[in-house]
Amino acid sequence: MKGLIFAIERCSLHDGPGLRTTVFLKGCPLHCHWCHNPESQSSYPELYFLHEKCTLCGACVKACPKKCHSLSVSNHDINRVLCAACGCCVSACPNSALELKGNQMDVWEVLEEVEKDRDFYVESGGGMTISGGEPMMQYEFTAELLAQSKKRGLHNCIETSGFAPMERYLKIRDDVDIFLYDIKESDPKRHLKYTGVDNRQIMENLFEIDKMGSKSILRCPIIPGLNDRESHLEEIAKLAGKLKNIVEINVMPYHPMGKAKSGRIGKKQPHESNDFTENEKVEKWIGFIGVRTTVPVKKG
Repeated sequence: MKGLIFAIERCSLHDGPGLRTTVFLKGCPLHCHWCHNPESQSSYPELYFLHEKCTLCGACVKACPKKCHSLSVSNHDINRVLCAACGCCVSACPNSALELKGNQMDVWEVLEEVEKDRDFYVESGGGMTISGGEPMMQYEFTAELLAQSKKRGLHNCIETSGFAPMERYLKIRDDVDIFLYDIKESDPKRHLKYTGVDNRQIMENLFEIDKMGSKSILRCPIIPGLNDRESHLEEIAKLAGKLKNIVEINVMPYHPMGKAKSGRIGKKQPHESNDFTENEKVEKWIGFIGVRTTVPVKKG
């Protein structure tokens, strides 16, 4: 069984407890305006262009069977409509200016990479985290990867938007140690506006996951000007208070790297800010939530 993977990140310190290897799957039903990994949204491979590495040598033009690349004296254009993400130009580029985001890998190939840091997992209490995108978009692959990882004695986390049939979460619960559960917006209308989907199913699934005894960490991206209002921060604290098996709350500050990544796949991100969130502001959010709940609140 194979899954479409766009990255495997070793030595991760922010995707669950301890030192972890995070496996990023492509495909997501949400389209968040601030998405940090826009290359994760599509369920298909995508061509990723690092323009600063391009020397306009023309190797891609010669290699592309679809004639997607065109060069001028100072510019390199890619016709994304024609591009089949075949990878011919990637192989031909002598400067690594082109990458293919999305590679087919089977469970055993992924686990071979994950197990390279087994000794560090033991020492730190870490393990494997499956992220995305939305891992439940590739449910069968995700379930098999979790099951095989658990057979090898690894600690498993899965990061999820919660926007998937509850039956899928029920089937993987025995192989998941902690659910990293995204809470993007507490107001249903605003959630729909900024992510493209309503949050009713997301909230219902969270409470069902808690009822079945599974541990969770709430992952809360806070975006200045979009969801940093006090009423939303208060709702995060209230929500945490209703969960019996919650471990902690992670406040995830906005960074503009997703905007640059969008350009590399030929897209434009709706949220235009180029600013990183100041630490002082993040600490203020953490303090605001922290005094309203007994659940630990940390920067994610």
